[in-house]
Amino acid sequence: MSALVEAQDLVKHFPVSRKIGQVLRGEHPAVKAVDGVSFAIGRGENVGILGESGCGKTTLGRLLLRLITPTAGEIRFDGQPLAEHSGDALLSFRRRAQLVFQNPFDALNPRFTMATSLAEPLRNTRVPAKEHQDRIRTAMRRVHLPDVETYADKYPHQLSGGQLQRVVLARALVVEPEFIVADEPVSMLDVSVRAGILNVMKEIGEQMGLAAAYISHDLALVRYVCERTLTMYCGVVVEDGPTEEVVHRPQHPYTQALVKAVPVPHVHQSREPLPIKGGVPDARNPLSGCRFRDRCPYAFQRCAEEVPPLREIGRGHRAACHLLD
Repeated sequence: MSALVEAQDLVKHFPVSRKIGQVLRGEHPAVKAVDGVSFAIGRGENVGILGESGCGKTTLGRLLLRLITPTAGEIRFDGQPLAEHSGDALLSFRRRAQLVFQNPFDALNPRFTMATSLAEPLRNTRVPAKEHQDRIRTAMRRVHLPDVETYADKYPHQLSGGQLQRVVLARALVVEPEFIVADEPVSMLDVSVRAGILNVMKEIGEQMGLAAAYISHDLALVRYVCERTLTMYCGVVVEDGPTEEVVHRPQHPYTQALVKAVPVPHVHQSREPLPIKGGVPDARNPLSGCRFRDRCPYAFQRCAEEVPPLREIGRGHRAACHLLD
């Protein structure tokens, strides 16, 4: 499988305001949201990016779409460095890569009808006006809103959350992209409608051959739609592998804790406390060595001294843990 999106040593630091002492000492504090991430997404491949809030998932997704500029590292799209794109090349990239927003209630202009909202990305990417109607109809049918006339003239407040999320998905698909980033695509929806949206997304990916990055803290969602999963912690990837391998045989203690935290609908489910406590540490001052060591039940001296490399375990499965030596 050839790579469509490649990230190499990707870094994104957000500067924060300095105190007078830091200014005098020449210090430049920054939030290290993404701090050396390398991976690739193949054509037609669905990759899940998993982790707690604050681990850098959304920042990574924004970098992949060039919505923000990396501090260091490189992103290549279809073999070309994304940083070099400008003018028509950047416009072409915008057609080929789209974002599915998390909150459908905020993603749509309340003063626009659905038809206007769906036509907006077509105008922005200079798709000929004569193609607009056919593309809108096709996109709405793909998300299972076939009665175009019924929905085209409605405003956001006239639709349910599930219908709005389908419109948001249709808006991403209307330019016929090759790659999408879906940031928590069903987290704002009722449980009763999530399955329907996920089925639509899975079906569309198979029909269109889309490559996708699904950003989520929900392991069940990632398992359902993604062939491969990356686990992020404090700006770095700590595990990467086929989703079923990661779920059934997690190798990093953090991934093991995420899997154990998933509730199981069984009367005899274990009620034992999770092996880790606390939350993601301050990204301005990550720990030396392994960034997870203060929460890891297996940490030892080497974990504070050396950064564990992301090493191959087998069958495309990698993890960053000194216990695997």
